Amino acid sequence: MEVAIVAFDDFTDIDVFLPWDILNRVNHPEWNVQIYGTKETHSSVTGLTVPIHSSIDELRNADAILFASGPGTRRLYKDENYLKRLKINPSKQLVGSMCSGALILGALGLLDGMTATTYPTAKKELQKFNVTVVEESFIVEKNIATAAGCLAAQYLVGWIIERLISKKVGEAVINSIQPVGKGLSFTK
Repeated sequence: MEVAIVAFDDFTDIDVFLPWDILNRVNHPEWNVQIYGTKETHSSVTGLTVPIHSSIDELRNADAILFASGPGTRRLYKDENYLKRLKINPSKQLVGSMCSGALILGALGLLDGMTATTYPTAKKELQKFNVTVVEESFIVEKNIATAAGCLAAQYLVGWIIERLISKKVGEAVINSIQPVGKGLSFTK
């Protein structure tokens, strides 16, 4: 099972690194997580450079595809050449996005007539693609899921694991990252 995380220049760090970490906690012999892009490395919005394992031209071979977010999405969803390279089939693949990564799904027509979520700063842009945009952390319609807010990555990743392997494995992996105790407190 191939899981693709799509990165690009000016991606939001946590939207690549958090799913990368969580997805790589899956212990399954056929599980493979790769970062896809358009060149050998891509740099995040904070300047971290990551190596790319595979080209976006190979996305058609992935079982699940997750698009990161970040300022780079604003360029890419308007780039016809980039969009033409994305061979995605949501009838056979799971497709997900974090925050403004939904703009790429919208530009591809994958969200047409659907309900989706995105980061509030991308809401108006996403609505231009005939999408009902709601302010929720996670939305699933068939084989397409959108998440909003960086920490919603756990829902998106849990959905991918559950759909490709099992609910039991998904719950175990997500439980491995949850805060210990009853709640968050920033004082003693």
